[in-house]
Amino acid sequence: LHAVHAVLHQERAHQAVVRAEAVLVVVDVGHGAVDDVAGHGGEDGGASGENGLLEKDINLDISARIKTLLDICGVDAEMTRTDDRMLYDMYGELNDYRGKKKTYDLKNRLRFAKEANAGALISIHMNKFHQPQYSGLQVYYSPNNAESEPLAAKIQEYAEIYIQPENEREIKRATSAIYIMKHTEIPAVLVECGFLSNPGEAAKLADSGYRTGLAVTVSAAAAEWLASTEAAK
Repeated sequence: LHAVHAVLHQERAHQAVVRAEAVLVVVDVGHGAVDDVAGHGGEDGGASGENGLLEKDINLDISARIKTLLDICGVDAEMTRTDDRMLYDMYGELNDYRGKKKTYDLKNRLRFAKEANAGALISIHMNKFHQPQYSGLQVYYSPNNAESEPLAAKIQEYAEIYIQPENEREIKRATSAIYIMKHTEIPAVLVECGFLSNPGEAAKLADSGYRTGLAVTVSAAAAEWLASTEAAK
């Protein structure tokens, strides 16, 4: 029922978007595998849960659902990756990326958004902590653009209303430790969708229906935010 309400909110927001000034939303899919031909090189899988869930896989799944929902509502959206890989060699700048894969992966996510002329960036991640009792979606926003905070607030608000009524977390200004949030100039947020270290939340994240609810929440909030920014022009 909550997901249905969110879809209705999303559709109303879509109707208010000024089509002549459409904004491209880049959905940044956090992390990704990296292996060479011999099967070495390790992975950038992000966090992992005791139930076997890998952050990189959930990020990709939820991001694909967000893109689909935004597309349905007429909001242009692109994903930084659509399969299980890092982006360090996307532009072929070096012959040897050893020791530089993570740096170039992050740089190329920003370059992707810039070259796509994106009007907003939503980075999807999962959380993990050494104490298992913590749970709940939380949004960080880039301090470099004034519209980042309202976007973060809308996503956090919708999460509490539609899928996590017990969630009392507040949005946070991203520190310089979050590379993409530090270096982007467009409205940008990083969404930690849940804690893989919490057994209950990890079980929910393993459920396809719950992931759809997360995607609806983020996309509906993004569409509502887009509508408000367009209406203010």
